[in-house]
Amino acid sequence: MTQLGLLQHIGVGIATARYGHRVAFLRPDRQPAAKSITVMENHAGYQTLYDALAQLHQLHPQAHFNVRIDAAGQYARNLESFLRGLDLPMTISVGEPKRNKDYQKAHFPKRTTDDTESQAMARFAVVELPPASLPPTPQMLLLHEVASRLQARVKQTTQAINRLHNLMARVFPELATLVNDFSAVWVLQLLDKYPTAQRIAQARLAALEKIAYLPKDKAEPLHHAAQKSVGSLSGAVAETLVRELVAQVRHCEQAERSMRDLLEGAFADLPPSGHAQVITIPCIGTATAAVLVAKIVDIDRFATPADLVSYFGVFPEENSSGVDKQGKPVPPGTMHMSFKGNDLVRHYLWNAARVGIRFNPALRALYHRLRSKGKRGDVALGHCMRKLLHLVYAVWKTDRPFDEHHFAWERMPAGSPPVAVELTAVNDKAVGHKREDPAEKVVTTASVSVESASPSVNRSATPMSAARPRVDLAFLREQVTMEQVLGQLGLLARLRGGGQQRRGVCPLHGHDGGVERTFSVHLGKSVFRCFHAQCAVQGNVLDLWSAVHNLPLYEAALHMAETLHLRRNREEEPVNGTR
Repeated sequence: MTQLGLLQHIGVGIATARYGHRVAFLRPDRQPAAKSITVMENHAGYQTLYDALAQLHQLHPQAHFNVRIDAAGQYARNLESFLRGLDLPMTISVGEPKRNKDYQKAHFPKRTTDDTESQAMARFAVVELPPASLPPTPQMLLLHEVASRLQARVKQTTQAINRLHNLMARVFPELATLVNDFSAVWVLQLLDKYPTAQRIAQARLAALEKIAYLPKDKAEPLHHAAQKSVGSLSGAVAETLVRELVAQVRHCEQAERSMRDLLEGAFADLPPSGHAQVITIPCIGTATAAVLVAKIVDIDRFATPADLVSYFGVFPEENSSGVDKQGKPVPPGTMHMSFKGNDLVRHYLWNAARVGIRFNPALRALYHRLRSKGKRGDVALGHCMRKLLHLVYAVWKTDRPFDEHHFAWERMPAGSPPVAVELTAVNDKAVGHKREDPAEKVVTTASVSVESASPSVNRSATPMSAARPRVDLAFLREQVTMEQVLGQLGLLARLRGGGQQRRGVCPLHGHDGGVERTFSVHLGKSVFRCFHAQCAVQGNVLDLWSAVHNLPLYEAALHMAETLHLRRNREEEPVNGTR
């Protein structure tokens, strides 16, 4: 057991709350280093915390404080700022509430109190020794604050729309079967002028058709439904209630627009960094980029794109209860987007994905491929939201703008030069994608290079022209094994292990003499992956060849076919020793 006088680390766990915080101190042997204290959110409380830390430092001058703070909304902000200003040997990590809660349940499954939460975080701090969280810049703090206010405004708008929707269920219930969005401009104008089913039924059809932005095919069905409405609420009082809620919706939307303008201004004031590349992704505007950056804060908090996707809850869950608008029971296995994650981000991502299926080549190809396989439109859009987060991760992590030519996302329109790679070949298996799960972990767009035993590549040997040969990536991969590729690249001898699984130093981010065996290869499945948080590259034999030679996928496919004497497609005749 570590002797008290030789402590090297002291874990400090802080469970934050509105008026006060609970602080626990643990030694590496999981025993208390000092008595837990409650720190009030005022000057006297902060002085109490400083005195406790100073006393521990005096008793154990060689000990380093590993502080873990529960990021419970805004309540940790002042405390974090105070701790960063102390002249003490200290590493401060701010954890996500979900991760802290899971850790607390694992060690204290039967109790949930301030004491158990602070002790769990102190245990995590002294056992796991998490890396320090970078202090946010003043500009980022301001952006985060404005984003929080915008989220509150959006919530108020949603509540106002829901109240209007609820009231119309008694005033004109048939409206919900004809309208998907009660906040649409024409719907608000309609209800402001004709607030009840009786008023709509009494109006002339020509008058309804004059309402701005009302779709031509909606006027007659609305008029007909109003004439036969089963609504139970009518009269002057009902009209007043409807108009009052319409005014509330409009007011909330105006306040939301003002806050969004303020958010975009705060985003423009951020110091230069990789976050600026997010706006280069087609379909992501300034407001969407600002919301994402405000909630992500630092992309290095996430080891892989999948972590970012999980953080925002962009994944499907089964929901088979209830009936649909036609009164039919929802069939088993019906999938809906998870309700977990940040509402504001999901709101903006959804709208961005709707635009992206028209203007973003990656999302457009993904959406049409999923729809052609029978996926519902909303499910396909959910996959597009996940894809957007992968793209955000890639451009921010690499500090490089979105390159629509990085992959041949889709076939070009008629009359355009033919693309280098078939759509099915690129999107089915390229760079870690799976056919039915297109938003799985993906290799980022970062350029990587490594010395290898393979001959150097002459990029000019494959000029961009209409005469470029067609490459069937799936067929190309069928002709070669991972063991052959590793041998050709001079990497097989560096790996250790028996059987199908081999591990060693990553050839993409590692170096000769390295000791971290983060690079894992499965020879039978012909896949590889690096488990280093800053690398996280993975894929198949062609992805490995592409990464090692720092080549786009198409050039990598041509080079691998030439080097290993492989046929580029099934129609190509074997020549010059080609298999």
